[in-house]
Amino acid sequence: MTVTSAGVAYTDPVQDALARDLDGVLWALCAGTTTGRPEYTAELHPERQRTAMEGLLCAGCKKPAARDDRGMLWVLPLLDDATDGPWEGVRSAIPPMCEPCAETAPLLCPRLREGHVQLRVREAELIGVLGTLYPGPGNPGTPDPDALVLHGSPDMPFVVARQAVRELRRTTVVAFAAAAP
Repeated sequence: MTVTSAGVAYTDPVQDALARDLDGVLWALCAGTTTGRPEYTAELHPERQRTAMEGLLCAGCKKPAARDDRGMLWVLPLLDDATDGPWEGVRSAIPPMCEPCAETAPLLCPRLREGHVQLRVREAELIGVLGTLYPGPGNPGTPDPDALVLHGSPDMPFVVARQAVRELRRTTVVAFAAAAP
C-alpha cells in the first residue's frame, strides 16, 4: 500500500486497477469466496456487501430484496439509545433482505439476536463508504480503520473501502424484536 498526494493505492498497478470501482474508489481485497451462504460475523465480505448494496440485493441469498407498497425490506440491529429511535435518515452498511432471509437472519446473526427492527424503505441513496482512511502525505496521524467517507469528500482518494453505505429515507417501521433468549 502506498500513499501519495493523489491518494492511496496498492503497490501492484494491476491489483490496484482491479480493486477500484467505476468511480475510482479503492476497495479492500480479501481472501475467501463471495459464494454460498454468508457467515454471520462482524462484517460481510467486502465484494459480497458491495454487490448487494449496489444492486439492492439480499446479502443472504443474492436475490432481489423484498419490496411492497411501503418500500424495500431492511432488517437492522436496534440502535443503542432506543427501539423507536430515529430510523429516518439512518445510515446503514447492512444490505436489504428478501422475506425468507429476513426470517432466518435474526436466528443466525449475533447482532440481530440482540434485538432488531424491520423497516420498509422507499429511498436508499448510496452516500459513501466505510473503510480505512489514510492520512495524506505530510499529515500527521495514523490510519482510521472505521471511517465513514461520503461521496464527493476530498478524503475519498485516501480511503480503502470495505462497505458501501446507504442513507435510508421515507422509512416505515414494520416490527421490533427484542433480544433472543
